[in-house]
Amino acid sequence: MRLLFDQNLSHRLVALVDSAFPGSRHVVDYGLDTATDREIWDHAASHGYMIVSKGSDFRQFAFLHGPPPKAIWVRAGNASTRAILELLLRHRGLIEEFEGDAEGALLVLPFD
Repeated sequence: MRLLFDQNLSHRLVALVDSAFPGSRHVVDYGLDTATDREIWDHAASHGYMIVSKGSDFRQFAFLHGPPPKAIWVRAGNASTRAILELLLRHRGLIEEFEGDAEGALLVLPFD
Protein backbone atom coordinates (compact mmCIF):
# COMPACT_ATOMS: atom_id res chain seq x y z
CA MET A 1 0.00 0.00 0.00
CA ARG A 2 1.96 2.93 -1.32
CA LEU A 3 0.99 6.52 -0.74
CA LEU A 4 2.00 9.56 -2.78
CA PHE A 5 1.87 12.70 -0.66
CA ASP A 6 0.81 15.90 -2.37
CA GLN A 7 2.81 19.09 -2.02
CA ASN A 8 0.43 20.43 0.64
CA LEU A 9 1.70 17.74 3.04
CA SER A 10 5.16 17.53 4.56
CA HIS A 11 7.79 15.45 2.80
CA ARG A 12 8.78 14.22 6.29
CA LEU A 13 5.69 11.99 6.27
CA VAL A 14 7.44 9.57 3.91
CA ALA A 15 9.95 8.46 6.54
CA LEU A 16 7.40 8.63 9.34
CA VAL A 17 4.93 6.25 7.65
CA ASP A 18 7.53 3.86 6.26
CA SER A 19 6.74 0.95 8.55
CA ALA A 20 2.97 1.21 7.99
CA PHE A 21 3.01 2.26 4.34
CA PRO A 22 6.32 1.05 2.83
CA GLY A 23 7.29 2.45 -0.54
CA SER A 24 5.42 5.71 -0.02
CA ARG A 25 6.82 8.87 -1.59
CA HIS A 26 6.27 12.60 -1.82
CA VAL A 27 5.68 14.47 -5.09
CA VAL A 28 9.04 16.22 -4.52
CA ASP A 29 10.77 12.83 -4.84
CA TYR A 30 9.65 12.72 -8.48
CA GLY A 31 10.13 16.40 -9.30
CA LEU A 32 6.36 16.87 -9.28
CA ASP A 33 6.26 19.62 -6.66
CA THR A 34 5.19 22.15 -9.31
CA ALA A 35 3.28 19.68 -11.48
CA THR A 36 -0.37 20.05 -12.32
CA ASP A 37 -2.90 17.93 -10.50
CA ARG A 38 -3.40 15.99 -13.74
CA GLU A 39 0.32 15.19 -13.96
CA ILE A 40 0.32 13.97 -10.35
CA TRP A 41 -2.84 11.93 -11.00
CA ASP A 42 -1.31 10.30 -14.08
CA HIS A 43 1.97 9.57 -12.28
CA ALA A 44 0.16 7.96 -9.35
CA ALA A 45 -1.97 5.86 -11.71
CA SER A 46 1.06 4.70 -13.70
CA HIS A 47 3.12 3.80 -10.64
CA GLY A 48 0.56 2.22 -8.31
CA TYR A 49 0.18 4.97 -5.71
CA MET A 50 -2.79 6.29 -3.78
CA ILE A 51 -2.66 10.09 -3.63
CA VAL A 52 -2.90 11.71 -0.20
CA SER A 53 -3.78 15.39 -0.14
CA LYS A 54 -5.24 18.06 2.11
CA GLY A 55 -6.70 19.82 -0.93
CA SER A 56 -10.03 18.94 -2.50
CA ASP A 57 -8.75 18.96 -6.10
CA PHE A 58 -8.21 15.21 -6.25
CA ARG A 59 -11.75 14.66 -4.98
CA GLN A 60 -12.99 16.00 -8.29
CA PHE A 61 -10.53 13.85 -10.25
CA ALA A 62 -11.72 10.78 -8.34
CA PHE A 63 -15.35 11.49 -9.20
CA LEU A 64 -14.64 12.36 -12.84
CA HIS A 65 -12.13 9.65 -13.70
CA GLY A 66 -12.49 6.94 -11.06
CA PRO A 67 -9.60 4.71 -10.06
CA PRO A 68 -6.80 4.21 -10.62
CA PRO A 69 -5.42 5.96 -8.80
CA LYS A 70 -7.36 6.30 -5.60
CA ALA A 71 -7.36 9.53 -3.64
CA ILE A 72 -7.31 10.06 0.11
CA TRP A 73 -8.54 13.48 1.16
CA VAL A 74 -7.19 14.43 4.57
CA ARG A 75 -9.57 17.07 5.87
CA ALA A 76 -7.21 18.32 8.53
CA GLY A 77 -6.92 22.03 7.83
CA ASN A 78 -3.92 23.46 9.59
CA ALA A 79 -2.94 20.27 11.43
CA SER A 80 0.68 19.48 12.24
CA THR A 81 2.67 16.77 10.50
CA ARG A 82 2.47 14.70 13.69
CA ALA A 83 -1.34 15.02 13.71
CA ILE A 84 -1.51 13.94 10.05
CA LEU A 85 0.74 10.98 10.83
CA GLU A 86 -1.46 9.92 13.74
CA LEU A 87 -4.58 10.25 11.57
CA LEU A 88 -3.11 8.02 8.86
CA LEU A 89 -1.91 5.42 11.35
CA ARG A 90 -5.22 5.42 13.23
CA HIS A 91 -7.07 4.77 9.98
CA ARG A 92 -4.60 2.28 8.50
CA GLY A 93 -7.19 -0.51 8.49
CA LEU A 94 -9.70 1.70 6.72
CA ILE A 95 -7.06 2.69 4.15
CA GLU A 96 -6.28 -1.00 3.55
CA GLU A 97 -9.98 -1.72 2.99
CA PHE A 98 -10.21 1.24 0.64
CA GLU A 99 -7.23 -0.01 -1.36
CA GLY A 100 -8.96 -3.36 -1.84
CA ASP A 101 -12.27 -1.82 -2.93
CA ALA A 102 -12.23 -2.04 -6.73
CA GLU A 103 -14.88 0.65 -7.11
CA GLY A 104 -13.82 3.12 -4.42
CA ALA A 105 -12.17 6.24 -5.78
CA LEU A 106 -12.11 8.61 -2.79
CA LEU A 107 -11.59 8.15 0.92
CA VAL A 108 -12.26 11.16 3.15
CA LEU A 109 -10.38 11.17 6.45
CA PRO A 110 -11.85 13.89 8.67
CA PHE A 111 -9.66 15.27 11.40
CA ASP A 112 -11.32 14.15 14.59
